[in-house]
Amino acid sequence: MPTFAPSQTNQLPLSPTTLADFLDDYLQVSAFDDYCPNGLQVDAGVPITRIVTGVTACEALIDAAIAEDAQAILVHHGYFWKGEPAPLTGMKGTRVRKLMQHGISLLAYHLPLDAHRVVGNNVQLARALGLTLVEPLYPTQKHPIGDIASPPVAITPAEFTANLANVLARQPLHIASGRATLQRIGICTGGAQDMLEQAAKMGCDAYISGEISERTTHQARELGLDYFACGHHATERGGIQALGEYLRDMLGLAVTFVDIPNPA
Repeated sequence: MPTFAPSQTNQLPLSPTTLADFLDDYLQVSAFDDYCPNGLQVDAGVPITRIVTGVTACEALIDAAIAEDAQAILVHHGYFWKGEPAPLTGMKGTRVRKLMQHGISLLAYHLPLDAHRVVGNNVQLARALGLTLVEPLYPTQKHPIGDIASPPVAITPAEFTANLANVLARQPLHIASGRATLQRIGICTGGAQDMLEQAAKMGCDAYISGEISERTTHQARELGLDYFACGHHATERGGIQALGEYLRDMLGLAVTFVDIPNPA
């Protein structure tokens, strides 16, 4: 992928493909085998000076972009997931039609945004919680999706629960193990509850993810880990905000983050 010099990236407006090339390069998209296409998913063909960022490309976010007079939307969860029907009909057809009718391109970055060492979801959540990343959850991965983090000093589960609630503005679901303190904490945002067993193998005291499944409670209890389910949406707001701020600083784009409430 191309490497962009400042002289190539500070002239607005940008074409959708130029913006996508810049992001593909920064997020190292080619290194990932993902469940969806990363990068430019809908090309409206309109030069870009203003973008709206958000977690998921729902219709409410499209409406917000229309209200902001944006020419592009940048999200973590876009469209065209593996296994979903291909026809642009129903809800998906409505979304894509609205994008095209209003000249709004859609760019989406999934695993590359989770794993990024500067603006990634895990990095941003750990930083917000006052944790320091110490090693990957899967040590052999070249671009680790999960991480292990530590607080400056050992923290009680009650203190950590309060910290999570304060940072994410929602009460996490906590499956307690009975440990007095937590020092080594596995972390992977979104739907990563099935990495819990790997966290135990890596000697973690606790594990954070976004979602929880029925089986997760039993696994946490039997593995002896404190488990914190904090919400898929809530744990993945940080990465897309940080990426938008990076684009604003590097390219001079006008960037507005829109948080569409989602309890899941």
